[in-house]
Amino acid sequence: MPIPVDRLFEAHLVVSNLPRSMAFYRDQLGFDVAHHSQARGVAFVWTGAAGSSMLGLWESGSAPQKATSHVAFGAALADVIAAPRALQAAGIRALDFDERPTDEPSVLAWMPAAAVYFHDPDGHLLEYIAMLAEPPRRDAGVVTWRAWRAGR
Repeated sequence: MPIPVDRLFEAHLVVSNLPRSMAFYRDQLGFDVAHHSQARGVAFVWTGAAGSSMLGLWESGSAPQKATSHVAFGAALADVIAAPRALQAAGIRALDFDERPTDEPSVLAWMPAAAVYFHDPDGHLLEYIAMLAEPPRRDAGVVTWRAWRAGR
């Protein structure tokens, strides 16, 4: 049974100068910076209200190829939790944040949001994502759903 999708949650762009692009989206378009990792050469900006949709900006040369072919679909939390089983039933391998097979969502603690990843037939990385009601745990990185629920 397919996971109901209620919106496009996230898209990504490769940019030639990350600080310049961050300034453009933040200062000229008024988007709030959600997260910035200088080490990874990436910034995420909210394109509406925090938690509704975002744009990933990847500095050229820093992003893996998958970053240019990644789309995230917003879904209800219960559906994201059920997604690994639903994907498996459809013959699709559910993946964690590091693209390893999984039976549970990953939690991006800085948002926070639960996410399950998978590939389409052309290798595009797709994602089901749901924002969580709890406050962010900015230093927690990316954890499993079980670890998030256990407070780790």
